[in-house]
Amino acid sequence: MNKGWAGHVVERFLELPLNSAQSPNFGSWELKSVPLKTLRNGNLAFKETMAVTMIDPVNVCQKDFEDSHLLSKLKKAVVVARTVGRTVDDPSFIHDIVEFDLDEGTELYTAVKADYDLVRQTLLNPSLGFNSLTGKMGRYIQPRTKGSGHGSTTRAFYARPVFLAQFINLQNN
Repeated sequence: MNKGWAGHVVERFLELPLNSAQSPNFGSWELKSVPLKTLRNGNLAFKETMAVTMIDPVNVCQKDFEDSHLLSKLKKAVVVARTVGRTVDDPSFIHDIVEFDLDEGTELYTAVKADYDLVRQTLLNPSLGFNSLTGKMGRYIQPRTKGSGHGSTTRAFYARPVFLAQFINLQNN
């Protein structure tokens, strides 16, 4: 099961062809989907982190945060938060659709930049490098493996739930 199926459905609805380009989906803004789960007490919680963009180590080493794919994806985004059931066969419902702008000069921008810079410095350090990237890094944005199985070597930037909570309201509407 492709975990990105809901985002693909929204892209198709908006008549956007599916692509895996690192530039934002709609030229200047990015479309993202994030699943929410219902806890036993009835409250909503983020089911998982949100994939933002793949980590190309050469590109990250060459580009400051201000010119990065990570910033281009987060600078202006529309995020569809959807509730999911316990299995893939359960229905999924839109909880909220929010616009998000990662504005320069804000505390959040500074923290995300610090997360990117930590990844960049790790990649640039000859004694560390790509294999030293771990999901334990980063306050809001973490680098971790992407793909199936524990043998995966590709990495992506993921937005942690604490980042998503900055702009997605988990209260039942």
